[in-house]
Amino acid sequence: MKKLLSVSALIAGMFAPSVMAAEEVNVYSYRQPFLVEPMFKEFTKETGIKVNVKFAKKGLAEKLAQEGELSPADVILTTDISRLAELTNKNLVQPVDSKTIDANVPAQYRDSDDEWFALTLRARNVYSSRDRVGKLGADFDYADLANPEWKGKICTRSGKHPYNVSLVSSMIAHHGEAEAKTWLEGVKDNLARKPQGNDRAQVKAIKEGLCDLALGNSYYLGKMVNDPKQVPWAESVYINFPNQNTDGTHVNVSGMAMAKYAPNKDNALKLMEFLTGDVAQGMYAEVNYEYPVKPGVKRSELVASWGDFKADTLSLDAIADNHTKAIKLLDEVKFDL
Repeated sequence: MKKLLSVSALIAGMFAPSVMAAEEVNVYSYRQPFLVEPMFKEFTKETGIKVNVKFAKKGLAEKLAQEGELSPADVILTTDISRLAELTNKNLVQPVDSKTIDANVPAQYRDSDDEWFALTLRARNVYSSRDRVGKLGADFDYADLANPEWKGKICTRSGKHPYNVSLVSSMIAHHGEAEAKTWLEGVKDNLARKPQGNDRAQVKAIKEGLCDLALGNSYYLGKMVNDPKQVPWAESVYINFPNQNTDGTHVNVSGMAMAKYAPNKDNALKLMEFLTGDVAQGMYAEVNYEYPVKPGVKRSELVASWGDFKADTLSLDAIADNHTKAIKLLDEVKFDL
């Protein structure tokens, strides 16, 4: 009994004030402080509810599972559909019934059981060398990355990274496992080097002449444009939106969910509704160069300058359903080797 009490005290001690106070809410977040803390300050200003945050780079699902009913977590903020799906698959979240959230978040970008909701959109773009390739045409598809003309000219981060797993999942959803595997094999044959680094590292590789095309999320271009050391990388590429004549560009999300045992459920709901509203959506757009999930919210000027594009209308549920198959295919073709 003493051991059980000590464990309970340890977990509760992480957020002792939030467990005790009615006007607080506890957040576990993969999203970085620079992005979400300004929103939380605005939320507190509007509602009087204090936001306590625990930031992490990985392991939140494992943490929630270990804490169980003793967890102080109310809201989980995460990146990528695969991480959101992990929370639901492990039964770590609960359904949320909110007309406000349903009105703000299109059905395509929320769980069919209302267990998670997108907050921002990010396109999975193809960057091309300005000098050696130029702007890709509107007829360029992800499928073209497997064409022999690009042999030795493509860079990407690890195939197992959630951003790429989600892209492969979408290829499976659209074309089936067999065709997706053939495509992956073709892309692997066209790699200029072993997958490595992050999305910005791929653009740097284009600048250095190591490759001519690279996969990367759209918002990284905004980050590079605003980093003096990385401006030359950004200036060396065009940003392209594949599949404009077919299914549309693959779009991934950052999102949120309510923890299964949220001790401050009412305050959690208020925060979740706030994050889908105009103020927070506008802050996401300006600070991190992401696309707001709420229709009608203005994009940042920089993002708007990249032009409009047709996004894939494939349900994110369908992408999440193919996550395991995507991992299997990446293993079968030994993509990262």
